[in-house]
Amino acid sequence: MKDLLLSLHILFAIFAVGPLVGTASTAARGIRAGDAAAVAGSARTVRIYAYASIVVALLGLGLVQPKWDNKFSYPWVWISLLLYLVALALALVVLEPALRAAARELGSAGGASSSAAARVAGSGGLIALLFAVIVFLMVYQPH
Repeated sequence: MKDLLLSLHILFAIFAVGPLVGTASTAARGIRAGDAAAVAGSARTVRIYAYASIVVALLGLGLVQPKWDNKFSYPWVWISLLLYLVALALALVVLEPALRAAARELGSAGGASSSAAARVAGSGGLIALLFAVIVFLMVYQPH
């Protein structure tokens, strides 16, 4: 059962978190290019994959069992979970609304503010960094 959960956890991480991080870290390009449709598509992609990433976290929580030498008291487990929640909140509360607003600005006024591009680039970069730290913690597993 552990191998099945771990395999599903890794597969969902690749196919849900990968596109989320990729879109989050490159979404500002659409704003700089003035492409409202691309920015709106990025907003949708961020929202869909942010919600899909919840499956990754749930599968990961399923792996935290003492019989498999994993406990919630291990720092790498709770720090990873905390960083994941921060990344998820950034994606859904900061990045996705900023992308939707930028898409509206691009569609109506013909240009988005530089602060929108900065907010998207900053939050996208931070999301990528948080997931990189999570991967490091999952692999290294410091006790």
